[in-house]
Amino acid sequence: MAERPPSPLERILVVAAHPDDIDFGCSGSIATWTGEGIDVAYCIVTDGDAGGSDRSQSRVEMAKLRREEQTAAAACVGVTDLTFLGHPDGRLESTLEVRRDIARVIRRVRPQRVVGPSPERNWQRIFASHPDHLAAGVATMAAVYPDARNPFAHPELLEEGLEPHTVEEIWMMAFPTPDTWVDVTDHFDRKIAALQCHRSQVGGWEDLPDAMRQWGSAIAHQGGLADGRLAEAFRVISAV
Repeated sequence: MAERPPSPLERILVVAAHPDDIDFGCSGSIATWTGEGIDVAYCIVTDGDAGGSDRSQSRVEMAKLRREEQTAAAACVGVTDLTFLGHPDGRLESTLEVRRDIARVIRRVRPQRVVGPSPERNWQRIFASHPDHLAAGVATMAAVYPDARNPFAHPELLEEGLEPHTVEEIWMMAFPTPDTWVDVTDHFDRKIAALQCHRSQVGGWEDLPDAMRQWGSAIAHQGGLADGRLAEAFRVISAV
């Protein structure tokens, strides 16, 4: 069978377990893509209600705050279409319900590319492999294939008027062995602005810009980019 030629890249859906995951992992790339006129949407699987360290703040208040922070962060990189699925933070599993909910967003947005967390543990960066990240990665892969494209998967989606959709490629964040690097040097300031919107999580991290610059520089070096450049890395796989 001949390979299907790729469609023009018009829409991207980014799936993440928590508010702020996207901004750490790929907001520089997102700023690059929106700057090229590509529509980008977010799907946040939990509200991040288990985040922060203030025990006096209710978890309902924290969830509300983190939605607000993520919405502001998204605006920094040109994204206004956000879906919060509201699954429990810290207890996420790749259930049929989670798969269906992600597939629902895929069918609504109809992206050519889905960006999501790696379903494989990264032993070099333990923080990248939070159990919620891994569960969201597994669920995203299953939502891309087979759920979103199969008319007989989750029949309630058809009843909602959401026709099947085939995603063409998946870009995985924090994969142990990336193969694709995006130069984000020109949009680094927007990445930092997005991260600093998450005040409940990084409000006391005074050297955040320097830490992110060092991280981006190391990733760029790994990808063979010129000295002084900053990058984000992904593992890209075909889904057709």
